[in-house]
Amino acid sequence: MLVPLRATEWVVYAKQPFAGPKAVLAYLSRYTHRVAISNSRLIAFDERGVTFRWKDYRAKGQTRYKTMTLAAGEFMRRFLLHVLPGGFHRIRHYGLLANAGRKENLAVARQLLQQPAPEPAESKPCATGSAPPIFVCRHCGAPMIVIETFARPQYIRAPPALLGTS
Repeated sequence: MLVPLRATEWVVYAKQPFAGPKAVLAYLSRYTHRVAISNSRLIAFDERGVTFRWKDYRAKGQTRYKTMTLAAGEFMRRFLLHVLPGGFHRIRHYGLLANAGRKENLAVARQLLQQPAPEPAESKPCATGSAPPIFVCRHCGAPMIVIETFARPQYIRAPPALLGTS
């Protein structure tokens, strides 16, 4: 699908910003909160580019926190990788069921709707007499049996130490 798009000559119409590039940066900086980079990590924006602080998780101590300067275009490219398309919401920070206030919000909603709190479900033993199944098929309601569990992959976070060197 991308091959025909690469052959197309794209013409972008972009107006000069009314208040200048500083106003554009100020406008965009309002959208950095909890998206990709916080305002406090932005250090400078000048002719060299955008300078910001970042954390190197492989380093320890004082060398862990570093600064990086990127050209404005590269900074925007990386920033826009973290911006959600229109109509999408970050679920963990959104709505009545957001984790931070879920219990309180549901209690208030039940009170306003004059509904009692649901009673805790009773755990019934299975036909085999063992504990109730953890997983239940959502289509037929039958218990699902765990046959095998896979361990999470262990990703390499740093180059391995060379053995035998001193």
